[in-house]
Amino acid sequence: MAKKSEKTEKKHIPIVTKESLSFFEKYINNPSPTGFEWEGQRMWLDYLKPYVDTTYIDNYGTAVGIINPDAPYKVVIEAHADEISWFVNYITKDGLIYVIRNGGSDHQIAPSKRVNIHTDKGTVKAVFGWPAIHTRSGEKEEAPTLKNIFLDCGCTSKEEVEALGIHVGSVVTYEDEFMILNDRYYVGRALDNRAGGFMITEVARLLKENKKKLPFGLYIVNSVQEEIGLRGAEMIADYIKPHVAIVTDVTHDTQTPMINKITQGDLACGSGPVLSYAPAVQINLNKLLVRVAEQNQIPFQRQASSRYTGTDTDAFAYSNGGVPSALISLPLRYMHTTVEMIHKEDVDNVIRLIYETVLAIEEGQDFRTFKS
Repeated sequence: MAKKSEKTEKKHIPIVTKESLSFFEKYINNPSPTGFEWEGQRMWLDYLKPYVDTTYIDNYGTAVGIINPDAPYKVVIEAHADEISWFVNYITKDGLIYVIRNGGSDHQIAPSKRVNIHTDKGTVKAVFGWPAIHTRSGEKEEAPTLKNIFLDCGCTSKEEVEALGIHVGSVVTYEDEFMILNDRYYVGRALDNRAGGFMITEVARLLKENKKKLPFGLYIVNSVQEEIGLRGAEMIADYIKPHVAIVTDVTHDTQTPMINKITQGDLACGSGPVLSYAPAVQINLNKLLVRVAEQNQIPFQRQASSRYTGTDTDAFAYSNGGVPSALISLPLRYMHTTVEMIHKEDVDNVIRLIYETVLAIEEGQDFRTFKS
């Protein structure tokens, strides 16, 4: 009789607690559109403060928690706080509202969605209207575009709309909220990338709870304005002047229909963090991530990016004369919709990978491949 294999499958280690999940849900549900992130940033900093020595907020709202602020060697772990949204662009005489994008908002999902219009007088409810199917029959179907989607807030005149506090430039977010699907997926709007902001706070929590002492300054950074060009990361990188940066963002799960694996890669929710290969990703820092993942039996996937990653990694890498930077991505389904999905185990494993990597970095570590 053959011996039973001694090799057993490693059991998943849960990281997210009941208390931290409660914060995550509130954080996701709170709107933080690009350029208007402050309420979410205040919430994020309040959660982070018990785990850091000091905090900092810059002029545009990027929030930072710092462990060992006086240490000369500086390591950044970073995510971005802003979510895609809409701007009011034109109010008709009949009280209907046309919009433009604030970030990469998807016009095709807009019809029949409920929204919140944010004003100085408070939140105004509205819907993206759309002609009934009965009125479209017998004619060529017209697809949703930026030119034909519109908001209806129940008003019949421009003056009535303006009386509610709505004006050109008012920001609009979807009202969809957080849920857990099949006890396996976290679902909601703005998981891109407030999931990242949540995960880096959990790294700080673990460091505190496990009484880990770091030989360098650790900067936990939640940047603003990523969705319109990595602007917040550019500003904070110039301020901190870090020696190392580890960025976390989302990437595409490619297992659902209508996605081409030849061009988008073969990535799956539930299969672990995604490590990127790109010019901005410093080769030796990336090798450290791989080594840490393998040593700690953390599952991971790989992704290649042509020219740039499209994340805050690019902003940190090309700042301050060049900062060794790497990207850890969280696989996500249905990006830039209101039903973004991430796997619970991937969230735990991204947290573990960042945490273990932070512990593996040495004070003053030089990531250059060779020296003159």
